[in-house]
Amino acid sequence: QVQLVESGGGLVQAGGSLRLSCAASGRTFSSGTMGWFRQAPGKERDFVAAVIWSVGTTYYGDSVRGRFTISRDKTKNTVFLQVNSLKPEDTAVYYCAARRGERRTTNRGLYDYWGQGTQVTVSS
Repeated sequence: QVQLVESGGGLVQAGGSLRLSCAASGRTFSSGTMGWFRQAPGKERDFVAAVIWSVGTTYYGDSVRGRFTISRDKTKNTVFLQVNSLKPEDTAVYYCAARRGERRTTNRGLYDYWGQGTQVTVSS
């Protein structure tokens, strides 16, 4: 079993930045994918970014590409999401997720483990 714990959310003004963290425990990762999704009130949970654990390859959703950066620290079993140039429409609960596969996908249904989420609120 894998436990994922997010941190780093908060209230920030438009144009600001945050660094979200997700610490994984319960299993040492040597492969698979870790990703970030977000869910705004009344909307579906959407893909934000993912990193293939073994090689560090990253990919992003269209709405965040160029503003958000995902990275991982293999020694700490932790994945980060640096979020810059925040907009009010980025307001959402951000979820960390992990899956065993490494095939590129934005499908949340293919993720095996989820964290409890961290709130990001961007004021205009």
